[in-house]
Amino acid sequence: MREHEARHAGRVADTTGVVPNVTGAPVGEMVRRWRKRRHRSQLDVSIGADLSARHLSFIESGRANPSRAVIERLCDELDVPLRERNAFHLAAGLAPAYPERPLADLGVARSAVEVVLAGHEPNPALAVNVRWELLAANAAMQVFLDGIAEELLEPPVNVLRATLHPAGLAPRIQNLGEWRAHTLRRVRRQWERTAADGLPELLAELESYPVHATGDAGGASGHDLVVPMQLAGEHQVLSFHYAITVFGAARDVTLDEIAIETFFPADAATAAAIRVA
Repeated sequence: MREHEARHAGRVADTTGVVPNVTGAPVGEMVRRWRKRRHRSQLDVSIGADLSARHLSFIESGRANPSRAVIERLCDELDVPLRERNAFHLAAGLAPAYPERPLADLGVARSAVEVVLAGHEPNPALAVNVRWELLAANAAMQVFLDGIAEELLEPPVNVLRATLHPAGLAPRIQNLGEWRAHTLRRVRRQWERTAADGLPELLAELESYPVHATGDAGGASGHDLVVPMQLAGEHQVLSFHYAITVFGAARDVTLDEIAIETFFPADAATAAAIRVA
């Protein structure tokens, strides 16, 4: 299994000390920003987080500084990712609450990723982070990598860039317009959900790529269940749909951001071709 891991290992922070605010934004402003991102009112969030509306108002205005417990209740209610939760704690003058370790150091979680990837063969599967950077893949992923320019496969490999770039998989995608539109929607939803650094820039880059001449204009494929990726193979068009697996109740930033994408044949002809590949 090939791996492209973070270049620095995260550390478990001292959760009792007080540290400077290095985030640049007051914690109250961050709470308000995430509340608006989730389209929630102060009253609604205060009830869900078991706070008074006055207390939440004071936090957002900077008149009160939330405790670690209050930050966690607010983040739970607003479904804030662990990386951003650490930023909340830092903004409140507290140490980060969640470690960040590379995939190699995640123990049984890493083993679970390996089991899923290997167990999914002969079908393709890969693990990515929140920005769709490749962390690991099984041998069957080679069906997607053939013909991709070497520079797009230099780590960290961004699988969406490698898919939609004109020197990537795009010329082989028969329904490129439809698949491109689907992919761009995924990035927009990911940005709305996570506010992860780099996603707006990635979205702008992907939007700048042209639709290949052999691709469609973005209309429906006529498939009756899901939008498949229709990929020109050596002898036939291969059609795949995918499922996403994430870890529940993660307590590590890296683990919180890992998604495993497993591809399945969308028709009998593709299933037969993959079995004999």
